[in-house]
Amino acid sequence: MSERVRTGPGGGRWRPRSNPLPYLALVLLVVATVVGLAVRPDPTGVHPAAERVIIAGAVGLRWDDVDPQQTPHLWELARTGAIGSLSVRSARQPTCPLDGWLTLGAGNRAAAPPEAPEPSEPAAPGCPPMAVAIETPDQTGAHLPDYAELVEYNQWEQPWGAVPGVLGGSVECTVAVGEGAAVAAARSYGRVDRYRPALPDRLDAATRLLAEQCELAIVDLGTVAGEGSVRQGAVRRVDAALGRVVAARPPDSLLLAFGIADPAGERHLQVVVADAPGLPSGWLTSPTTGRTGYLQLVDLAPTALAALGRPPPAVELAGRPAYSLAGRPAAQADAVAELAAADHEAQLARPVSAWFLAGLTAAQLALFAAVVPLLRRPRPDRAGAGRTRWWPGTAGEMLLVVAALAIPAVLVADGVPWWRSEAAGGVFVATSLAVLAAGSLLVVRTPIFGRTLGLVGAGAGVAAAAVAVDLLTGSWLQLNGVVGYSAHDGGRYAGLSEIGLGVLIAGTLLVAGCLAGPLPRRQRPVVVAAVGALGVVLAGSPYLGADIGGAVALLAGVCVAVALSTGGWLAVGRVIWAALAGLAVVVAVAVVDLRRPAEQRTGLGSLLGQLAEGTAGAGVHRVSLANVDAFLTSPLTVLAVGAGAFIWFALLRPWGGLRRLFAIHPALRAGMVGAVVATLAGGVLVGTALVPAGAAAAVGVPLLALAAQRLRRQPAPRMSGQRWPAGEVVADRGR
Repeated sequence: MSERVRTGPGGGRWRPRSNPLPYLALVLLVVATVVGLAVRPDPTGVHPAAERVIIAGAVGLRWDDVDPQQTPHLWELARTGAIGSLSVRSARQPTCPLDGWLTLGAGNRAAAPPEAPEPSEPAAPGCPPMAVAIETPDQTGAHLPDYAELVEYNQWEQPWGAVPGVLGGSVECTVAVGEGAAVAAARSYGRVDRYRPALPDRLDAATRLLAEQCELAIVDLGTVAGEGSVRQGAVRRVDAALGRVVAARPPDSLLLAFGIADPAGERHLQVVVADAPGLPSGWLTSPTTGRTGYLQLVDLAPTALAALGRPPPAVELAGRPAYSLAGRPAAQADAVAELAAADHEAQLARPVSAWFLAGLTAAQLALFAAVVPLLRRPRPDRAGAGRTRWWPGTAGEMLLVVAALAIPAVLVADGVPWWRSEAAGGVFVATSLAVLAAGSLLVVRTPIFGRTLGLVGAGAGVAAAAVAVDLLTGSWLQLNGVVGYSAHDGGRYAGLSEIGLGVLIAGTLLVAGCLAGPLPRRQRPVVVAAVGALGVVLAGSPYLGADIGGAVALLAGVCVAVALSTGGWLAVGRVIWAALAGLAVVVAVAVVDLRRPAEQRTGLGSLLGQLAEGTAGAGVHRVSLANVDAFLTSPLTVLAVGAGAFIWFALLRPWGGLRRLFAIHPALRAGMVGAVVATLAGGVLVGTALVPAGAAAAVGVPLLALAAQRLRRQPAPRMSGQRWPAGEVVADRGR
């Protein structure tokens, strides 16, 4: 920063001392941000351990199938064991039976090659029947002749790098009972050590098969499909098969009973129960989900190997060993009902989310188009300022505020269990409208709403607060929520969603710009950095948002906003200092992260480790595919593009008002530019393309349009050119 030299009364020259407090504050903020991102919780659960492991899977088994009368054996097993909801995501969605058994055996997301339909037949909905060629050349084992093709397909044509057969190849001997179990138990060259088409009817024979031959047994319990009495009959048959497994299991064994796929082509959360000596009857949890009571299908193979004390295989597994956590309801019926309700909520939230995002996009684009003619009307002169009406009064302002708060209102509305009602859609709409009306009135009736910075700060603050409070309370509103993430998708189970990331970025940086705007120039960077650091910690802390990619993107946006907050352009010196501060945070977090074991690292540490080993290509490929899919399928892509066009071709025109707004309040301009940088970078890093940018635009653009329109309603200055007289700038600064 340049140093002014003044001449004193006696003609001497003196140099004022530089105030070190802003620089000290920035250093402290960097340290606090690093600590907030680097500190990670240690799992305190109980891991199962056993001499033998029995894995018993049934296709399509859900928690709403489980009750004391229809499934007595599973009910009793759930009473004594640890339970949870199982996300059965494989390399293909939805997960068909063959995909599920392959994923179990690979410990990674795998899938079978798709079957091309006959030219004369359309592709049938749902999953094809699982037909696996199994040869039995001897009386003990079996061979799968097509297994090499399945391994090659997953290694070379799927982005996950799965190797079917890893589970069977990691133990000395495996028993497989049933067709699906043979797929999961086979070694990578197709050999199954011990194979039986079905469990023996005699208890002593079944006991010898499960207890005396091998340390790992995998049992195919059958398939649960259909509705009504058909489904009930299938559930009873599966439970009877499980009862025979329970009766024949050795006493020192770990039994994993679960549902493994979605046979009807609809995504559901499946049953998972773990019962072993010394394992408390709590909630099953895994580091891959970070959510109590949730497991992934890829976690079962690592759980079995860890329970047997086997070292991890040379091939990297996507899952992590599961453990049991306390906190399960004392009444088993309540625990089962809670798990069934989670699946029901996720099932209903999916179509509601699609309709809401499409409707939000259409409504906001229509609102932007309606604002353009009003912006193009000439500003009133000073003589007619009191007689001319340039905006439809309070109704117009309320409409823009309502548009900005639509996503936060829907997020808060998910706190009401609307999915339990028979008229779920109507209850959700009514709740969302009530929350939206309350939030809009809160913003409009706030005393600071009458000021230019106040209206932007109030709206952005309410939006950011909705996301922040949810993160601080466990992010339950985003789990299986309309504007959150679905456990059916198997991508995220806790922390910050891509839509929540966009709202948090827009709210954080716009609030930072509004708070810093009225302050002296030298104090603005400290305020922007402080508010931005809070947002970075909220986004990236493993205790809160658990989105390290989003945190890095937000950090980049904060650095840009800090550099621009004092006004002017991005000079080289500002860019260098801002980049060094952001780089210091990222490097410090990465160094701490790389010192942890590989299974405990964040996404940043895992990526850096893979880059060092030269194995990051598959991960980059997956993120690229996710970006393409999100760009082509999300309505928020259209909203992001439309909002950008509205800003460029309307608000930033001489008649749009945004230039004047930014000239008077440069810190607000800094917040907007930082938000654009952060949302674009965040979408690329987390694999969601323009989704965060669309969510941020839904919050920020209506507020900026309202603020620009407020300034345009003031009389035009009597001068030529684009510069504003100093008196008017001073008068507008507090408005």
